[in-house]
Amino acid sequence: MESLHSEDKKKEYEQFVNQVTPKQNLPLNMLKAFIVGGLICVLGQFILNTAMNNGVTKDDAGAWCSLILVFLSALFTGLNLYQRLVTFGGAGALVPITGFANSVAAPAIEYKKEGQVFGVGAKIFTIAGPVILYGVFVSWLLGIAYYVLKLAGLYWG
Repeated sequence: MESLHSEDKKKEYEQFVNQVTPKQNLPLNMLKAFIVGGLICVLGQFILNTAMNNGVTKDDAGAWCSLILVFLSALFTGLNLYQRLVTFGGAGALVPITGFANSVAAPAIEYKKEGQVFGVGAKIFTIAGPVILYGVFVSWLLGIAYYVLKLAGLYWG
């Protein structure tokens, strides 16, 4: 009898969850992500081309492009505009360099009230920290693999 009652409760709960869970339109979400990510990249290309057309070298133009995109992302995060962009564009706003800058700036802003050390200092890399950690670790592993392959004469590039 107990088992039958718990099965009814589970079904009732599943129906409730299905009712309150927002329905996602995958093709529309993919289109929005494509548009938002594409527009961020178009902005980056515009900055790159503008810098190069004004006599800046390609490497320096790339640095300026990254710097400006990170600055704009942090600014929009501080103005609470970047979260609206993420809500609309999903992964299209999170994947480029602007999304990474947002992941660093958002916790810093959120925990500012707890102080510079225990707030900002302790929480600034809560989202971006694992990305940095595993990025550095994988780069280290690939560097060792490259070195070993080169020593063994198996890499000729």
